[in-house]
Amino acid sequence: MSTKEILKRIQKQVPSSWLYPLQNIHSNLIFWWLLYRGSEPAVFSEKSALVFSPHQDDETFGCGGTIALKRERGIPVAVVFLTDGQGGLSPDSPIKHEIVQIRKQEALKALDILGVEASRIHFLDKPDGTLPDLQPDSRTETLEQIVQLIKLYNPEEVYVPHRKDCHKDHEATYELVKEAIAKAGIKVELLQYPIWMFWRAPIFIMLKLQDMAAAHCLSITSVQNKKSQAIASYRSQIGGLPSGFVKRFSSPYEIFFKATQ
Repeated sequence: MSTKEILKRIQKQVPSSWLYPLQNIHSNLIFWWLLYRGSEPAVFSEKSALVFSPHQDDETFGCGGTIALKRERGIPVAVVFLTDGQGGLSPDSPIKHEIVQIRKQEALKALDILGVEASRIHFLDKPDGTLPDLQPDSRTETLEQIVQLIKLYNPEEVYVPHRKDCHKDHEATYELVKEAIAKAGIKVELLQYPIWMFWRAPIFIMLKLQDMAAAHCLSITSVQNKKSQAIASYRSQIGGLPSGFVKRFSSPYEIFFKATQ
């Protein structure tokens, strides 16, 4: 089966939703409120970074501009993908193996655009959608893999999805990484990037004011085109995502939330 046929099959399995227009308005309201009222301007950091991404594309959506800015200045960045990215397909789908390989290639292409060397990209290949429910042995193994990568790169900053990102793999990634940092015994700045939080979390119900505290916005204007090209590399995903959701990540700003450790 050709890549084009595989992409068509994936897109057919993703239904449209009447909620999308409302979610788009909600997402934009939160984003622009944070940008202009609820956040502090961030000063670009020269610190080395380790980015943890639950799926292939989260790293580019959430902090692709930051990655590109750092790499243009020769600052070390490594990226770790926790799952194999086959989620969203029906259990009996014949293309699960193919989509895993497609998403890996898309990730390598996107990160090449952003300036990250292939040798600094790691795939842990945990089953997509299972991170909160890993069996004890598998969870211990995953935690140890993360600890070893933290020790290997000894980053000054670690980027993870927000702890309330309204996606079980994203929230589990936050918990695993935070636990691993503690086990590694290093001091590091932990920064949360939102992916689904603005889109799915009803403001003042799931999202409290304290959740939006410590928000910082970083201008990525100079590398905005690179980020857009990197996002476009994820062809297997873009067609199945709400257009308003994708468009939000074309902003010349990225928002991060500092986490306490």
